[in-house]
Amino acid sequence: MNSGKVVLGMLVGVAIGTTLGILFAPAKGTETRKKISRKGEDAIDEINDKFEELLNSITEKIDSVKKEIIKH
Repeated sequence: MNSGKVVLGMLVGVAIGTTLGILFAPAKGTETRKKISRKGEDAIDEINDKFEELLNSITEKIDSVKKEIIKH
């Protein structure tokens, strides 16, 4: 559970850093908004992937515990 928070924190930090980098880069407003939108979508996809990995890990652990309980 703690590693999930670390990963989430890192992803949020990367997203914020990327957004700030784009905002301060010289480009037209429309181009900047498109870049921010794409980066946001990428960050959301990455967060969803990590969340699914975390849920799968938890599910596997629960299944493992259930099997151990059934054996005993």
